[in-house]
Amino acid sequence: MIRLTYVLRRLPTLSRQEFQWYWRQTHGPLVAQHAQTLACRTYVQVHTLDDPLNAAFAESRGLMEPYDGMANLWWNNTEELLHALSTPPGQHAGEELLVDEHHFIDFARSSMWFAMEVPQVNPTPETLVATETSPLICLVACFRHLPTLSLDDAQLYWRMQHGPKVRAYAYAARIRRYIQVHMLADPLTDQLRARRGGMDTPFTGHAEVWWDRQELTAALGSPEGLKAFETFLEDERAFIDYAQSAFWVAKEHVFIDQS
Repeated sequence: MIRLTYVLRRLPTLSRQEFQWYWRQTHGPLVAQHAQTLACRTYVQVHTLDDPLNAAFAESRGLMEPYDGMANLWWNNTEELLHALSTPPGQHAGEELLVDEHHFIDFARSSMWFAMEVPQVNPTPETLVATETSPLICLVACFRHLPTLSLDDAQLYWRMQHGPKVRAYAYAARIRRYIQVHMLADPLTDQLRARRGGMDTPFTGHAEVWWDRQELTAALGSPEGLKAFETFLEDERAFIDYAQSAFWVAKEHVFIDQS
């Protein structure tokens, strides 16, 4: 499957609460309404939390401010999406969604790209969702790579060097699930971005990590857990440009799931 990642910043006229309310109550149902027309298989909104963990991540790494949220959409492949967008109903659906995005998204400070998932620590079955009522939280770590590295080299290091380190310390860090989502260069990305004007540049990719909040607190209070997090931080410095990256914790809202 192919995945579209869309990181969002709100219009300056909106508070985060107002932005997330409109996104969830108005735009989300509109996407769900058009999902079949657009051949979309799954649609999930990831809402940023106002949480002390965000400041802790930023202070330890010198990160950008968190985004207000992230939209994730999945298709079987880009060919199905292109075909859907080529039909009159698909064009109408795409236009209606774009018009509605203008009501709450600051396009110039948001970004989107297609991506491929690379699971690293996975439960069986893969059903973890950080819902509002769940003790789970999801860390979203969007990063750009160091200017000394190429995109290919950075993604290779992330997959082949950093991923195994996280897997090795996953138990000590109490990680429930960890996936890497690698940005893919695709001409369709440029088309979608062009329709939204001057968007911010795509990220190298992002990681998603799920924890039970109490288990994360326990890990941060144990010598083994602290060593795990120190190891992660030290290795991140080998490929992540922190000043151009953003980490935040969030809750997930699933609108469509045909995975």
